[in-house]
Order: sequence, then C-alpha cells, then structure tokens
Amino acid sequence: MAEKYDAVIIGTGQAGPSLAGRLAGSGMKTAILERKLFGGTCVNVGCIPTKTLVASARAAHMARRGSDFGVMIDGAIEVDMKSVKARKDEIVRGSNEGVENWLKNMPNLTVYEGHGRFESANSIRVNDDLLEAEKIFVNVGTRAFVPDMPGLDSVDYLTNSGMMEVDFLPEHLIVIGGSYIGLEFAQMYRRFGSRVTIVETLDRLISRDDDDVSEAVKEILESEGVEIRLNAECIEVAQRGDQVVVGMECREDPKEVVGSHLLLAVGRTPNTDDLGLDKAGVETDGRGYITVDDQLRSNVPHIWVMGDAHGRGAFTHTSYNDYEIIAANLLDNDPRRVSDRITAYALYVDPPLGRAGLTEREVRASGRKALIGKRLMTRVGRAKERSETQGFMKVLIDAETSRILGAAILGIGGDEVIHSILDVMYADAPYTVIQRAVHIHPTVTELIPTMLGEIEPLA
Repeated sequence: MAEKYDAVIIGTGQAGPSLAGRLAGSGMKTAILERKLFGGTCVNVGCIPTKTLVASARAAHMARRGSDFGVMIDGAIEVDMKSVKARKDEIVRGSNEGVENWLKNMPNLTVYEGHGRFESANSIRVNDDLLEAEKIFVNVGTRAFVPDMPGLDSVDYLTNSGMMEVDFLPEHLIVIGGSYIGLEFAQMYRRFGSRVTIVETLDRLISRDDDDVSEAVKEILESEGVEIRLNAECIEVAQRGDQVVVGMECREDPKEVVGSHLLLAVGRTPNTDDLGLDKAGVETDGRGYITVDDQLRSNVPHIWVMGDAHGRGAFTHTSYNDYEIIAANLLDNDPRRVSDRITAYALYVDPPLGRAGLTEREVRASGRKALIGKRLMTRVGRAKERSETQGFMKVLIDAETSRILGAAILGIGGDEVIHSILDVMYADAPYTVIQRAVHIHPTVTELIPTMLGEIEPLA
C-alpha cells in the first residue's frame, strides 16, 4: 500500500530543505528523500569544504609572505594536512548535521533515507516504501563527469568528492581541467606545498570568461609556481610504478607529465540516469538534464526540478533561487521566472573573480553599441595597502539605455564587490546611479564610480 503525500522532494541539497519548510508549513503533508549526505553537494563536497580549504591555503600563503609586511617568522612554514582536513570536516559536519536535524524535527515532514526512483508519474519507490504525491520536486544535483579517456580505467584518480578525503600532501598533483573546480584545487594544493600541473585541452583557462580574465588568472597561478599546459589534445593516462603519467599532444614539449596523483575536473553530469524518469514520462536533453520551463516545471506539469539537474544554473545561489521561484509561484501568488535571474558567479582562486551579467565577448557578439570601463588593481588603494595588486575590474554599459550589461572584478574582494554592480542591474537603474554614489574610503568598491566616470566606446 502506497503512503500518500501532498508533496515529495527528492534530495536535500540547497533548495530541498527550504522548500520542505514552506510546503510543510503551509499544511501540506510532505516527504523528503536523501540517499547519501544531508545538505547535498555544497555542504559536503562543494562550496563549504572547498572554501574552508582555500582559507587554510591562504593562511599558509600569507605566512610565507610575512616578511613582505615586516613580519618575521623563524623557520619554515609547514602545513599539517591532517589538521587542515580535520578543520574542514568539523565545519562540514556542523552544516550536514544541522540540515539533518532541521529536517528530522520539522513538523508535517517525513524523512526517508534511501535512493528514490519513479515507478510512475505520481509514485516513487524508496527502499521498501512506495510514496504517492500530487506534487513532486526533483532536486538531485550533479556529480563529477568522468570522461572516456584512454587508460583511465588503469589508474587511480580523484574527483572533487575524493579530494575531500585527502589528508596528506601529494608530491605532484596533476589536474586535468582548467576551469573553476580545477583552478581552485590547483592553487590550493600549490599553497599547501605540492607541485601542481594543470592540463587543459583548450587554448586558455576558464573558456567561458573573456580572454583578459583568462590570461590574468593564468598569470596569477603561474606566479605562484603552478605549471600550466594548454592545447593538450588526445590526453591519455597510464600507471608507471607508483606514478601516474598523463600523455598529450601539445604544441610544446614535453609530451607527458609524470605526477603522484591525478585530479579529474572536466565538468559535471546530472544525477538523473537512475531516477526512473522514463517511467514518469519526464523528458531530458542529450546530456541528461531535465527540460524545464521558465517556472521550473518539467514536461509533466506536477513535477518540478530544482538545482543543478535542469542545467539552468549550476550554483548554490541559483539552486536557492529555484526554491524561491517555486515557492513564490505555488504559495504566494507571486509569478517569478528563471529568466528574471541575472547570471552571477565567482571563481575562488586568490584573488577571487566576481562576475555578473554578460561577458565582453557576449556584448561584442550582440552587435549593440556599448561602453567599457577598466581599472587595474594596481590603481586601487586598498589593493596596494594589502600588497595584493593582481587583477583588474571591468564594466560594460549599453550606450543607448545607460544600463549595465555586465562586469568582472578579478582582485581582492572581487567576490563581494561585484554585488554593488549586480544590485544596480537588478534595479534596472542607469549606471549613473552607482557612478554618483559616495562610497567609503579606503575600499575596493569606491573605485567603481571612478571607473564608471572613465568609460569609453567599446572599440
């Protein structure tokens, strides 16, 4: 006999618990399923643990730079990787257990631990239980993509999840993939003390971003000793004793890199292949992402999708916004849409990159008349005070409407400063609003009005 619910949520990642709270609080009999770790990717193997590790790596980096600030430290700087991991584990445990306890003590909510699969459009099997619901919300996230790479089945390799268990210092970490996950781990482990080599198939890092951003990030990493191999085609891997060998066709020699450990960071794939979506009639695209409309409904009207599994956002903040959109439409009579969302994200190398809206490449491709402003961090007082002058800030303006089209801030505080621009974009206000604002000195943000006062036509 099936247990009947008003709503069932599959997955306890960022969007799931908050939606459960709203649905259960509104009087709906609600169930939520978790097959492994409460809190999903962000809490357990994503944002929280990686940024915790980034913080430890920065502490080591700044300790080594102590003399730059007149601070003398006797002896070599040593990193205790077991203590680094223990700190990370403690912070993750607090978040993970916090989500689990919240859900298990939530009135009108039943928690099921196990893997859920559709048996029909309205029923889900989890362990020995069959659940039926009028509304179903899929929140299953993504996992590391493992490519069909020659020799990969013969070597040990790590993904972002496996890196969470590392409590030692790899002698030489080879990172395949030059985008966000790979770059953060590359700099992190270089600062811990490993030799690090990044292997990227394309001709530049973080290909989604503009050329000047990619080049600046490359310079930052190389200045710290990270080795970078671009244009690495036909990659293959092999085991050679206790070493792993990555062979490639490159424009430059050598044609192989030999290291102690291998990290794959070549993208993500949705956790939709074992949900029984075919039994529910739910459609996916060619990559396995569930197709949704502007209010996050699948092609089956009573099945919604939140988080990374629909391919319309791959961040914790977009997942939470998915919850907000669904709750507003279902419970608040407040029509909200995914297309109202402005693209925004950060890359947590140090210094970080904050991004909002269109890239310069996208603006050029649109053919619209635009203005551009750019300022090097060497011309920002706060950056000079901190002796962290790498990077730049850049903004693009629609010449006809005076609206901000996009911005990139690569530099100290870039992940925070970008929000002063993002908020003006959401307000649909002209750039002159922020240009004429009086910001506090000395800060990074105070130079945004200065930069906006120096904009010129995009050539």
